[in-house]
Amino acid sequence: MRIHITKPLFPWDCLDDSPSLQTIRELLGLVPDGALLDALHRARGKGRDDYPIGVLWGTVLLTPILRHPSFEACLAELKRNAGLRQLIGIESESGVPHKWNISRFLHALGQEPFLTLMREAFDGLIQRLGQLVPSLGKQVAGDATYLNARQKDQEGVQAENKTGLPQPSGGRKEYVDEKGNVTHVLEWFGYKLHLVVDVKHEVALAYRVTAPSAGDGETLPEILAQAEQNLPAGRVESLAYDKAADDSKIHALLNQKKIKPLIEIRNLWKDESERLLPGATGRTNIVYTEDGTVWCYDKISDPARRHKMSYIGYEADRGTLKYRCPACHEGFKCPSAARCNAGKSYGMTVRVKSEIDFRRFPPIPRATIAFERLYNGRTAVERVNARLKLFWGIDDGNVTGTWRFHALVGVVMLVHAAFATFLARAPRWEGSLGQVRLGPLQKALRGET
Repeated sequence: MRIHITKPLFPWDCLDDSPSLQTIRELLGLVPDGALLDALHRARGKGRDDYPIGVLWGTVLLTPILRHPSFEACLAELKRNAGLRQLIGIESESGVPHKWNISRFLHALGQEPFLTLMREAFDGLIQRLGQLVPSLGKQVAGDATYLNARQKDQEGVQAENKTGLPQPSGGRKEYVDEKGNVTHVLEWFGYKLHLVVDVKHEVALAYRVTAPSAGDGETLPEILAQAEQNLPAGRVESLAYDKAADDSKIHALLNQKKIKPLIEIRNLWKDESERLLPGATGRTNIVYTEDGTVWCYDKISDPARRHKMSYIGYEADRGTLKYRCPACHEGFKCPSAARCNAGKSYGMTVRVKSEIDFRRFPPIPRATIAFERLYNGRTAVERVNARLKLFWGIDDGNVTGTWRFHALVGVVMLVHAAFATFLARAPRWEGSLGQVRLGPLQKALRGET
């Protein structure tokens, strides 16, 4: 794989469709699976070892790494590819496990403590990247996507219910237009995958699997806390999310953490188009709309004209949004200027406290270019979801049983984090002479001075 020096730190478009054995060897070496393998060995004890733990674990990892649509496809390649077999410790074709061996291994891998150990391995990779990449996690975005699955028989469901893991069930999501009319309905049977993703680098920082009925706002605090634990303190500056997270508790939480929310607002006003700003008197001409945009009225004109006030900035020490007269700020004439500005060259100043309504008055108002630009970064989550589903098969749809499904999700997320580390530490090609070099970050990720 050749990465040009002008490419971003995490060049996802440079991943090979058919990685070389050297790439696979390096990638497998990046997975911090020592504690997991030790726990699996202890659990097996002195039982039969026809197919060693390392072989089964290597097969499970190779399936998403090589983008196989199923474990059977990976096993078929292992039977015909001697070099690939040797990478995971299989000496001959007869040493390749059967599909039922992999199924039983996944059944065990999805139980505790192995599920937690896989998440800890994922967290370890992200934490190392967070320490070495200063920009990782500054602007993040969250979203949830559907995952298809299959349910076990009733006896198996009862056994898995005791572990507390969510069971697959029917999910439904309606898409509506601006008028509230339903334009599309999505139905599935399975789970929901919740992600917090770095916007710039498109690296998943935290994840959680829930039942389809779990709300995004209910799950966001937990996965946001996981993302913060994987990053240096105070790293997260903003969070983008769709209106599913538009909740007063979420906004209050983000305000407490000093994280700027970039959340689309839900339309809850029925018969109102605007309201007077709290604390206003009978002579005031300042109003706000449902999305928190502040307006002033030119009452001298007939009819009265409404102008959007000019946003100056967020005053963190006061916790206020600062607005000024749009006529003075933008340079147009307003008949009410003398009445409103009282001779001030910079015009009338209005300060709105965010604590009045954290939902409606976030530090970055919705009617600003900055909000639109940062909110557009939410598409990074959709690209990460696409890679997880199309590249690495997290949405297999044929996995039966809760334990196997959670094991598959843990493996794919671990592979995603390993690929991110692999891309960040890869040498960069400088030009036509074919020479490559390692930058300071690549050296640090490789443990070199």
